[in-house]
Amino acid sequence: MQRIRKAVVPAAGLGTRFLPATKAIAKEMLPIVNKPSIQLIIEEAAASGIEEVIIVTGRGKTEIVDHFDAHPQLELALARAGKEALLREVLRPTQLVKISTVRQQRPLGLGHAIACAAHLVGREPFVVFLPDDLVDSTRPCARQLMDVYEQTGRSVVALMNVSRSEVSSYGIAAGEFSAKDPRLLKISHLVEKPPAEEAPSTLAVVGRYVLEPEVFDYLLRTTPGRGDEIQLTDALAAMASKTGLYGYLFEGDRFDAGDMTGFLLANLNWARKSPQMWRAVEQFVALHRTNQDS
Repeated sequence: MQRIRKAVVPAAGLGTRFLPATKAIAKEMLPIVNKPSIQLIIEEAAASGIEEVIIVTGRGKTEIVDHFDAHPQLELALARAGKEALLREVLRPTQLVKISTVRQQRPLGLGHAIACAAHLVGREPFVVFLPDDLVDSTRPCARQLMDVYEQTGRSVVALMNVSRSEVSSYGIAAGEFSAKDPRLLKISHLVEKPPAEEAPSTLAVVGRYVLEPEVFDYLLRTTPGRGDEIQLTDALAAMASKTGLYGYLFEGDRFDAGDMTGFLLANLNWARKSPQMWRAVEQFVALHRTNQDS
């Protein structure tokens, strides 16, 4: 079995849910406390053992590439000023993994975006990170899926339970759970964003995938689906019926940073890691709760 060394991060979207903030700034560069959200994704990749990340970008996304590149002038200024802690933070994005980029020239869907990276991935298994999905966990979410891939030898997707009212926002999986591991699902079929009354389960696919290279062959054969886009879910559904596909109920807290409420909650979650910052949040909430009650 080939070792997983590469990951793909589709980051070509326009980020319209965050307009006007994303008119001139890539959505993936919006900060979670003091780090662009995409840096949290790349840090998870590095912590999972990934060596190279291929970022699929679009027009107006050059600041993503710049963030993971060296900035000699800034680095020199910080070094001369003796700001060693800040210098380490500035250098960290450049030291995590090797970064490669490819352009998705037209917005033809998630499946198309991943296919754009086929020539850089080659014929080896890889991880897909959706940058909107931030996961805070003791063991990196991607590493959890990579371990399942090593056990099963098959592609695996991250799963979480959602309410019945939310299923129309996700790809939904159905299948049979393993008797040995209650988190492991052998997927029989997948449905992209079904109406609540037609959903086969409430097991939603979220933004982490470990995929065998054969997925590129399925994507090439996938016809445009919902929204006239090439859907990754359609290719995975075909894989599930032909070669097998697993889902894994990962451990950790997931935040949808592509949604304004989820983005706020992600900031609060990572703010909790700083006692000083969290005390300020608690004081703010207590003050305004008192004002409302009075």
